Amino acid sequence: MADTQYILPNDIGVSSLDCREAFRLLLPTERLYAHHLSRAAWYGGLAVLLQTSPEAPYIYALLSRLFRAQDPDQLRQHALAEGLTEEEYQAFLVYTAGVYSNMGNYKSFGDTKFVPNLPKEKLERVILGSKAAEQHPEEVRGLWQTCGELMFSLESRLRHLGLGKEGITTYFSGNCTMEDAKLAQDFLDSQNLSAYNTRLFKEVGQDGKPCYEVRLASVLSTEPILDSEMNSKLKSYEFQGSNFRVTRGDYAPILQKVVEHLEKAKAYAATSHQEQMLAQYIESFTHGSIEAHKKGSRFWIQDKGPIVESYIGFIESYRDPFGSRGEFEGFVAMVNKAMSAKFEWLVASAEQLLKELPWPPAFEKDKFLTPDFTSLDVLTFAGSGIPAGINIPNYDDLRQTEGFKNVSLGNVLAVAYATQREKLTFLEEEDKDLYIRWKGPSFDVQVGLHELLGHGSGKLFVQDEKGAFNFDQETVINPETGEQIQSWYRSGETWDSKFSTIASSYEECRAESVGLYLCLNPQVLEIFGFEGADAEDVVYVNWLNMVRAGLLALEFYTPEASSWRQVLKSTGDVAGGRALYEGYAAVTDAPPECFLSLRDTVLLRKEARKLIVQPNTRLKGSEVQLLEYEASAAGLIRSFSERFPEDGPELEEVLTQLATADARFWKCPSETPSGQA
Repeated sequence: MADTQYILPNDIGVSSLDCREAFRLLLPTERLYAHHLSRAAWYGGLAVLLQTSPEAPYIYALLSRLFRAQDPDQLRQHALAEGLTEEEYQAFLVYTAGVYSNMGNYKSFGDTKFVPNLPKEKLERVILGSKAAEQHPEEVRGLWQTCGELMFSLESRLRHLGLGKEGITTYFSGNCTMEDAKLAQDFLDSQNLSAYNTRLFKEVGQDGKPCYEVRLASVLSTEPILDSEMNSKLKSYEFQGSNFRVTRGDYAPILQKVVEHLEKAKAYAATSHQEQMLAQYIESFTHGSIEAHKKGSRFWIQDKGPIVESYIGFIESYRDPFGSRGEFEGFVAMVNKAMSAKFEWLVASAEQLLKELPWPPAFEKDKFLTPDFTSLDVLTFAGSGIPAGINIPNYDDLRQTEGFKNVSLGNVLAVAYATQREKLTFLEEEDKDLYIRWKGPSFDVQVGLHELLGHGSGKLFVQDEKGAFNFDQETVINPETGEQIQSWYRSGETWDSKFSTIASSYEECRAESVGLYLCLNPQVLEIFGFEGADAEDVVYVNWLNMVRAGLLALEFYTPEASSWRQVLKSTGDVAGGRALYEGYAAVTDAPPECFLSLRDTVLLRKEARKLIVQPNTRLKGSEVQLLEYEASAAGLIRSFSERFPEDGPELEEVLTQLATADARFWKCPSETPSGQA
């Protein structure tokens, strides 16, 4: 059996998202709006399979075909007859649920591969003897031949997502290195193109010179369309001795489905802001334009306090090894009014609280752009994982001038972070009861501060294309050096593009630090309803939870690859920022911490991240129904088996065709493509 680091345990926690009451309170038009947005999100989420690993689309297609032909109970009878034990079949269900939850065979938190915890030969017997194989023998056998080996392989390079020899990624062709990624970023910056909706494919020409394809995600391919701002970008370029070609059409059939449902949702929009937002998203996904997505995000920011909240696109760059390309994500949720009232109070206090942060006023925006901050009950969250809270959009220029929105995902917090006492590790016995009682409330405080005043604080010092600065070069002093500001962002540069590989985790650390710092403020605790001894307990558990989380995170450190404050972000001081980051992020066995030895203990006692079962919506006539599922691996599988009732087989064929079309980019020169087409 595989190393426990690379399997999901049979007793993994599984919880169902409860949004029944919030959904019940929606008006019929609001339900229709939520339904079509959910459909768009689920379709778009399939692109994540193509953004993860070469084999992920085939694994998804194979598992989906298996469980469409036989539900988990029916397949169980067949599996036991083929010689599997109950434990082995449960391991297969957990693996399948894990693939669906992470939209691929790598964990969304930690980027580590997971494999089935049963013998490959036994799983092969189950698959090839299944009803799906009986109905479509060539297709099922072809899928298994294409992905079976990779499904189980723990070859060192395949254990983690990464670039070049450090891991596997499908944001880049297999022959790309970090140097290629840096060159491509310089090229994108030179053309004022965003990396968010791109992938990079490298081939070597007959002259021995590298040729890079920058492929944009869009419904349309390279045919010119009149009046599209993207047309002038779609061509070949010579850049620093290399050839670059900008194309589009990545994920085209998937994005076509997204666009169709966004069009349908538009008919039920409650405000003109929502209509204009959706029109721009449609433009963005059709043409491959991040500028259009920015325009849509502008309308989204202006759409204050909607009953149904949503966001969709290529959003978070955590899983791009270079840190610039966005993973597709879409969510739909309903407002939780009670918790939202507390967040509104926090927003009202934000300008005063920002003054408490330990950096000079010049490092804050000239005017705090008051955001929406709501607690939401999630109906749909499509992508590779569900966070506890979100602060978006991620476009630096919009955040600095237009603002942003904060959302706390209340029904996710309620289930994903609940802990059983017997599974609590690395705490003193006297702390365990306190921890269980106050972890939820303290996390509400931390999420609120993290999203609003962590991600929402700080100013980027920028010199625009005309040479003008957004700060006073003469008077603004760097508190780290006591000297004038020596570095800043040039036009087209962003936090992600400058800090690349460390940008996402650095920003999360900054936001967590703001939360820890401000949770000590009595005014903050009063907003959330805590005073006296209760307030002290909330602070204690918040810090305790962060220390424990840091220890547990050693699971995600890779010793073989040695991989994993506001002033440095404002000034774009990459050298200083990296030095600070790498100093704090170093994992060694040096005393007194001995982090590498502690990591071994953490791995022995780790608890797998919970899987979340989400509901489906179904249109019956003009009514939208909510379909809920049991909190188990089998329930999660059923939710996916019923997610695409009209076109499941067609989608699986599309995914495998798209994967096969690019398969050569991850083959060794000596390999030939597999038989699956």
